[in-house]
Amino acid sequence: MSIWGRIHSVETMGTLDGPGLRYVLFLQGCSLRCRYCHNPDTWDVNGGKQMSVQEVVTDILTYRAFIGDGGGVTISGGEPLKQIEFVLALVRALKAEGIHTAIDTAGSVPLELSRPVLQEADLILLDIKSLDDKQAFSLTGMGNANTLATLAYCQAIGKEVWIRHVLVPGWTLDEARLGQLADFIAAFDCVKTVELLPYHSMGAYKWEQLKMSYPLKDVKSPKKADLLTARSIFEERGLTVLMTVTDEPKKTKVS
Repeated sequence: MSIWGRIHSVETMGTLDGPGLRYVLFLQGCSLRCRYCHNPDTWDVNGGKQMSVQEVVTDILTYRAFIGDGGGVTISGGEPLKQIEFVLALVRALKAEGIHTAIDTAGSVPLELSRPVLQEADLILLDIKSLDDKQAFSLTGMGNANTLATLAYCQAIGKEVWIRHVLVPGWTLDEARLGQLADFIAAFDCVKTVELLPYHSMGAYKWEQLKMSYPLKDVKSPKKADLLTARSIFEERGLTVLMTVTDEPKKTKVS
């Protein structure tokens, strides 16, 4: 019996979603409504293209030589765990092929549903929107209880986790908040890497295409100095940090 999923898109040479070169599968469906979401077209679980697990695996195997031993497959979204049966079957099929699997999730799905996938996957990329439950709700429309329960479960079973956190000026890019988050994360042995993601508005055009108002249209990208400070806060706690910091564009004088 075939198990089917709804696919938003595929990135075949991903370098930003886990170790090595990755085949990144973006699935449809998400319960969160993040103010800065750059893929609001993934929210509808009934959107996208329908594919079976075997169809997806067959396509992935054509890229096996490129993935190599150090890469693998990352299942992202949307929120991939909204399609839990499909993801579980896909992870098991990829494990049978000896392919490393990562799940990119915000942990918004209750643990009683997500637990089997958390057990099976090799790596969990867990996006903590905010350690402050009220702020998490303001940013996403949902509190952080499921996310933190997901992290606690990964700790209990010894599952490797990379924490992802978006640095939004005026929201999460705050030294006190970042210090609290860094202290919290440092207590978890399962966390091997913290990926700090500078806020950007490059997905705003998708909101316009969907005839929706982009909530953070007045928020500017973070300054380099603030990003460096954020990174140091986590590194001071002994955490390994991944973050891309680029120089701010130089202003051109107009005569």
